[in-house]
Formats: sequence, C-alpha cells, structure tokens
Amino acid sequence: MTILVGYVPSPEGEAALRAAIDEARRRDEKLLVVNASRGDALADPRFAQEPDLTHVREDLAALGLDFDIRQVLGARDAAEEIIDLAETKSVSLVVIGLRRRSAVGKLIMGSAAQQILLGVSCPVLAVKAEG
Repeated sequence: MTILVGYVPSPEGEAALRAAIDEARRRDEKLLVVNASRGDALADPRFAQEPDLTHVREDLAALGLDFDIRQVLGARDAAEEIIDLAETKSVSLVVIGLRRRSAVGKLIMGSAAQQILLGVSCPVLAVKAEG
C-alpha cells in the first residue's frame, strides 16, 4: 500500500509532508509525493520548482523511505489529480495540508480539500501548518 501526499512548497505543504512521512514510517508503506499544477509554473506558487523537489528527495532518501515523486502538469486541477491517483495506485491514506480561508473565499474559489475528502474512497488526513 501507499501513502499519498499532496505537496506544495508552502508551510501547509511541509506540514502535510511531515505528517505523511510519519504515517509511512509507522505503517511501513511507500510514500507518493504529488505536486500538481495546471501548467503555468510562473504564475502558480503551488508548482514546486526543482530546488523544492531536490530538498524533498534528499530528505526522504536520508530517512530511508521508499518513495516516488510525481509532478503533474495539465488541464486538471490538483484535487482531480490526487483523486485519480488515490483510486488507481492502491493508496491507503491521502494526506493534505489545509490553509485558513474565509467563508466568502471558500464560496468563490471552491475547496480542493473538500473535493478530495468527498472524492476518494480511502481515509484522508488533513493537517494545518504550525502557528
């Protein structure tokens, strides 16, 4: 089985990665790190640049974890990519980071976390960044 973590280079993404690492070690499962973007890397702060991914790779290798990193670029949003991977890759747990948003922000922008919570058949662990 595999732990899937939605990773973005932010405090929320780092919190999700730390929680996913803890779960992968506790369960002795592979870790699948997913960073997804619609493809406009210059305008999308959630797109992990190579130094971000190198940092993740080095940290996971140093911990001796079995892992894979996928960076998905395309027309679908991150929630759709995570849902699809969770359903096709024998995922036992999805880990996502949450950020605070106002009620109006949720109404206008929608919620990727809500999409993932409702769209996957496995458990979801949602974590907040410290502070």
